[in-house]
Amino acid sequence: MTTVLLSPDKFKGSLSAAGVADALARGIADVAPDWVCVRAPIADGGDGTVDAAVAAGWERVAVETTGPTGVPHITSYARGGPTAVVELASAVGLELLPGGEPDALGATTFGLGTVIRHALVHGAQDIVLGLGGSASTDGGAGMLQALGVTVTDRAGEHVRPGGTALLQAARVDLSGLLPEARAARFTLACDVDNPLLGPDGAAAVYGPQKGASPSQVTLLDGALRTWADVLAEATGTDLRDVPGAGAAGGTGFGAMAVLGAVARPGVDIVLELADFGGKVAAADLVITGEGSLDEQSLHGKAPVGVASAARAAGVPVIAVAGRSVLTAEQIHAAGFRRALALSEIEPDPARSMANAAELLRRIGRSIAGGAAGRLG
Repeated sequence: MTTVLLSPDKFKGSLSAAGVADALARGIADVAPDWVCVRAPIADGGDGTVDAAVAAGWERVAVETTGPTGVPHITSYARGGPTAVVELASAVGLELLPGGEPDALGATTFGLGTVIRHALVHGAQDIVLGLGGSASTDGGAGMLQALGVTVTDRAGEHVRPGGTALLQAARVDLSGLLPEARAARFTLACDVDNPLLGPDGAAAVYGPQKGASPSQVTLLDGALRTWADVLAEATGTDLRDVPGAGAAGGTGFGAMAVLGAVARPGVDIVLELADFGGKVAAADLVITGEGSLDEQSLHGKAPVGVASAARAAGVPVIAVAGRSVLTAEQIHAAGFRRALALSEIEPDPARSMANAAELLRRIGRSIAGGAAGRLG
């Protein structure tokens, strides 16, 4: 009996990772109904990380929080025993900006801290924090404020939320930090190595993606410098130059400096959460993929992480994507036996995205039909 492990990431704008896996499974069943399809959707530490944990059997916990501009909404995290998986994107991510309008100077991570607090006071002792998709550049200050840290200006007044507000920061008081946060272990799912400041820092590299103009980037970098200074004074340690400190608008820096967080590659963490190692050992074929296979895919993205783990287990891997711009040499070097793209069936991007489920079902049929003689 042939066992296929379906471990795709989401096709952004079209289908969740679970939806991609379901569509492929339907196509395989059309041609090879005796094959066993094991669904283990994954993510790279950004949006979809909580969904990947839930798909692996973790409990989904709903919580009310506030988005990057303070608008209330309901999100969720995943809980498994003493561990909670919290996703920045689903709390204060770019997609939660009202009307899609960026707020480069004022967006905050406060709502992320609210979710973390909920997990901690309800028994979590280990927090896995996915850092992708940030809408803010506040150095994690909002997150820490939600956990009880006080940030004040020279007059002793509380500093308001947002990145540029940190220009007024003069003192950080850690005495009110939630005791559960002091005792917990924090792991960051982080795939960037940017420092906090400078030309390779959080504001310069990622600020424009969040709507910051060149002059606003300069303001934000200055605000983060002030934040780094006052936090170094409060903690006795200066982590501004640590790789990953610039992740998610400097949220990595705040988490490392105050919460003792340690960064790890996001896809490695998600594969562990999904027990990929145990599942791939029983598989004859792995199918993975994401919306676009491109140069970025080769640097820490989920499908390549899946391919690496599967190859180590001696299991062949096929990639599927909405589109692929990688060469055949790059595809093979990344560990894929081959790559199949929806654009090869439907070249119009809008129609391809709208009909992704049916196109993936067709690809599932093609894979089962073509592989039946070799695997079945």
